[in-house]
Amino acid sequence: MKNTLVLLSLLAMPALAADPTLYGRYEHIKIAEVGETFKAKMDTGALTASLSAKDIELFQRDGEQWVRFRLAADGASNKLFEHKVARVSKIKGRADEDDEDEDRIDPAKRPVVELQLCLGKQQRTVEVNLVDRSHFNYPLLIGAKALREFDAAVDPAKRYTAKQPDC
Repeated sequence: MKNTLVLLSLLAMPALAADPTLYGRYEHIKIAEVGETFKAKMDTGALTASLSAKDIELFQRDGEQWVRFRLAADGASNKLFEHKVARVSKIKGRADEDDEDEDRIDPAKRPVVELQLCLGKQQRTVEVNLVDRSHFNYPLLIGAKALREFDAAVDPAKRYTAKQPDC
């Protein structure tokens, strides 16, 4: 009877989680939908991922909200991308303004799209907000939510531990 209770209590315990994969502060990440690999900053202090985009314009298609944009990164093509909007995020710390033009992008509001990101050999669907990051060194920022999707931990002393994406 005692052995049965021990066995039942072991079965009721949650499975031990595997250790997270350790990545460097900077990694190469491929975005399947745009066909480009970017140098990305892994930022545990940021909540969401951000991709550098310009000419960001919201529009309606079949009753749903979509966004069109161009990449704002060195060496990126001038190709126009269109993607369904998952949501619009409101960035804290900036004053919200009332604006009657719904298609205008307020800097405090960013369209969020779901993109397939490849880090090392892992591919995950991640929410990414679109904002002009051309004044930053890294066109792609990977925040805490995306890091959780990849079950990742970051060692700020390391760089490019995952090598080139292979998904």
